[in-house]
Amino acid sequence: MRSFASDNNSGVHPLIMDALMKANEGHAVGYGDDNWTAAAVGMLKEAFGEEASPFFVFNGTGANSVVLQAATRSFHSIICARTAHIYVDECGAAARMTGCTVIAIPAEDGKLSPEQIRPHLHGFGVCHHAQPKAAYISQVSELGTVYTIDEVRAIADLLHAHGMYLHMDGARLANACAYLNCTMKDLTADAGVDVLSFGGTKNGMMMGEAVISFRPEITENICYFRKQSAQLASKMRYLSAQFVPYLENDLWLDNAAKANRQAARLAAILRQYPQIRFTQKAESNQLFFTMPAEAAKKLSEKYFFYYWNEEASEVRLVTSWDTTDEDILLLEQALKEIL
Repeated sequence: MRSFASDNNSGVHPLIMDALMKANEGHAVGYGDDNWTAAAVGMLKEAFGEEASPFFVFNGTGANSVVLQAATRSFHSIICARTAHIYVDECGAAARMTGCTVIAIPAEDGKLSPEQIRPHLHGFGVCHHAQPKAAYISQVSELGTVYTIDEVRAIADLLHAHGMYLHMDGARLANACAYLNCTMKDLTADAGVDVLSFGGTKNGMMMGEAVISFRPEITENICYFRKQSAQLASKMRYLSAQFVPYLENDLWLDNAAKANRQAARLAAILRQYPQIRFTQKAESNQLFFTMPAEAAKKLSEKYFFYYWNEEASEVRLVTSWDTTDEDILLLEQALKEIL
């Protein structure tokens, strides 16, 4: 069933599926001592810089949990937006696995700013208070908005002035780069990000993420927390082999750019209807808007999508790397019939 519910619902890009099939030939040493993992590590260092230290894991929740365990201790606190994936959608995994206090800040557009973070930077050195140590941001945010390079750098500068770390969840980092027309290194290492969860599952890969550390003191702990968190794959090549075609010839960027373009086309169609009001800027492959409740109900009979706020009849539509022109046309026809 074709849908606009989530980019998690899309299939695997043929080049990545082909790489998986080739990785399936013969035997290979387990736990990452294989040629595919070595190649993928080399390509990630080329993309993010020689100081980058990649570690492959199974999924996004695992990546975020491993990162935050390596960057904090149980007496620390982690700052994030109230809409953050680690706060809303990961069943409390970050809090449980780190033991940290998670401080969630209201953010209408899903993005944090130094002004929002600064009031929570207090109690340093006082044993009665959890010690602020890390901030988590999503790029793209959970509301489809994109941090600019300067916005990321401003947060990083504030945190670093207080001896803290910036963790970026890059599940849709490719979409952000496509929107900003910049490299992944521009938006991470060069902007002051200390550790990254880099995902491709929403952008043509089958599974897996890369935890990428840019700080030696975080790097030295990641391999142990990865093992303790059940995120170390014995047949590592099936995770790492995907990153080779994903990074080759900018497949990551082509896929994300296509998803963004299709979202922009869909946004233009939606703006034709005065009954529809966008609740967030359309900057990536996620669109958030309200529509009449009855119309939303009728549309849900034709397409599977998620209500973001059912009480307000706010819905989210998401395009993917494999969203076709026909997909857009058919949804446009459905909207004409309903509205």
